[in-house]
Amino acid sequence: MSVHPRIVRSIPFWILVAGSVAAIGGGTYILVEKLSNMEATILDNTATGVDVYVGQIWGVFGGILLGAGVVGLALALATAALSSVFPREPRRTAGEQDRHAAVPASEHVISERAASEPAVSTETTAVSAADTTAPDPATTSTLESPSNDPQQR
Repeated sequence: MSVHPRIVRSIPFWILVAGSVAAIGGGTYILVEKLSNMEATILDNTATGVDVYVGQIWGVFGGILLGAGVVGLALALATAALSSVFPREPRRTAGEQDRHAAVPASEHVISERAASEPAVSTETTAVSAADTTAPDPATTSTLESPSNDPQQR
């Protein structure tokens, strides 16, 4: 039996963590690079409209990417914390596993039904031979009418 929680072996969890870390790194790089370039060109008095206005948009994009990475990392950490608080399967001792393995699941269902339903009599009643001579309309099919009328077929 594994000691680690199931979240440690979850591929989507690790994709979320890796993607979040990559978004944080990429957003930080874009944000710092564009803002430092824009600051340097403004202080040198060599800034153009592209440096100032487009640099602002790239800075905003880097900030959004950085924020998305932080949110993704927070979600990954919250998921890991919740998976450790609420385990997926209850752990059983060796004695409980042996006891559950010895009794088939169908017997559990039968015993649960027997406890919840009232007892039903399974006795049958005998039908006398005199009662079987006349055809019973309930048991007669629609193709075989008692009067053999072709209209009813």
